[in-house]
Amino acid sequence: MSRKAAPLGVALDPAAQSPLHRQIGEQIRTAILERRLAAGLKLPSSRQMAAELGCARGTILQAMDQLVAEGYVLAQAGSGLSVAANLPDEMLARPKVAPRAPARPSAPSLSRRTAAALASPAPESPSDTSPLAFPTGQPDRAAFPFALWAKLLEREWRKPSWTIAGAPHPFGHPGLRTAIAAYLGMARGFACDAGAIVVTSGMRQSLSLFARLTLDAGEQAWIEEPGFVGTREAMAMAEIEAVPVPIDDQGFSVAAATIQAPKARLAVVAPSHQFPLGTVMGLQRRLELLSWAERNGSWIAEDDFDGEYRYAGRPLAPLRALDRTGRVAYLGSFSKLLFPALRLSYVVLPAALAPAAERIMAGTSARASLLGQGALGRFIADGHLAAHLRRTRSLYARRQESLLAAAEGPLGGLLDMAPDLGGMHVIARPAATYGPTFDDHAVAVAAARRGISVAPLSACYCGPVKQHALILGYAGTPESDMPGALEALRLALSPA
Repeated sequence: MSRKAAPLGVALDPAAQSPLHRQIGEQIRTAILERRLAAGLKLPSSRQMAAELGCARGTILQAMDQLVAEGYVLAQAGSGLSVAANLPDEMLARPKVAPRAPARPSAPSLSRRTAAALASPAPESPSDTSPLAFPTGQPDRAAFPFALWAKLLEREWRKPSWTIAGAPHPFGHPGLRTAIAAYLGMARGFACDAGAIVVTSGMRQSLSLFARLTLDAGEQAWIEEPGFVGTREAMAMAEIEAVPVPIDDQGFSVAAATIQAPKARLAVVAPSHQFPLGTVMGLQRRLELLSWAERNGSWIAEDDFDGEYRYAGRPLAPLRALDRTGRVAYLGSFSKLLFPALRLSYVVLPAALAPAAERIMAGTSARASLLGQGALGRFIADGHLAAHLRRTRSLYARRQESLLAAAEGPLGGLLDMAPDLGGMHVIARPAATYGPTFDDHAVAVAAARRGISVAPLSACYCGPVKQHALILGYAGTPESDMPGALEALRLALSPA
């Protein structure tokens, strides 16, 4: 039975799986978007809400802190909390469709080449060297519980079923897909059907599959500038024209993108922690992007490969959690969270695209290896992934602090580094004394000769205008290795 409802229209269900603070946050967020709570409305105090809802005041504060972080609620000293007043009008309305997808979604509008593939006969289902310091996108392999992993692998393959060993589903291991769906509901705050999850061998495969499903060859897609090189490669694989859109301090801008390519029908973004700059897309921009997709029947690919690593507050809600009309595909990767050789990623498709995707995946040999999928499903379902992320979140936060502190001496006057609230790397920008002469490619080559792996920022740009800096990954570099590695980097910066 629900508890007494507060004036804000919040009603808590203690028996629900969702924690109380999340129930409060989700209901207030929905009320704001549906105009039931007006812009500028002063909210009751946390003590009043706690008393009326019959819960702890800390629960109210946790929910409100998240809403403030996401931009729905404003906190002003001496004035308490109030509803934000700068949300776009077209997003402040009731959804045009029911928030829950129907059991049998209507057929989506597919690209011509996808429709042609579906018209053809269905294919039959097929029966020891230490790493360099500062590599980008590399987790700490020593932190991963490989002994436990070995036991899970043995259990999975001691006597596998025929559906696993002989005729696996084209989307991957059902146990893993079910575990991913449950995990995303708990950790990332959105519900999804395991039947719409495709296990892939990497972000490139996830993104190229989604682009092939939704666009025709030669159509345009917006990508972030600078951005992950794999995004460009995935667009090329799908024969899509990638249009780079410069990132500013609020992240991806629909207004800037529309000026550059008004006919684009896909946006590829990393709103929680943009690679490589680490920018977090503001709430206004998020809602504008979702509104663009709804108005134009366009699509959004949300890359959230390191969204779990946020060191101040809870991870921000993904775009997929705000998607009301099935326009967002959510992409994640386990290879960067656990260990690179795993080579397992996934894409959560809009439910209406799943039947077409199954036909496409059934006819391709480029599938993710099934070897570790069942073990990974058990690893997630038994709570080991959540525990591993808690440990590494704390570990990587300490490593970032250690890197910034250790770099002050050897790199002082050469490179400037600022802390990042999330992710697994920092940007080291040339000091003003370099002027326009800093060549990040040349420095990366010189550093590699000294056993140091740094990535040039300029390689992340498509267009002629580039910034030169270095990307230093710290997650996979032990603190004890940092002083020597930083000294080697200093020598690479000053070879004379």
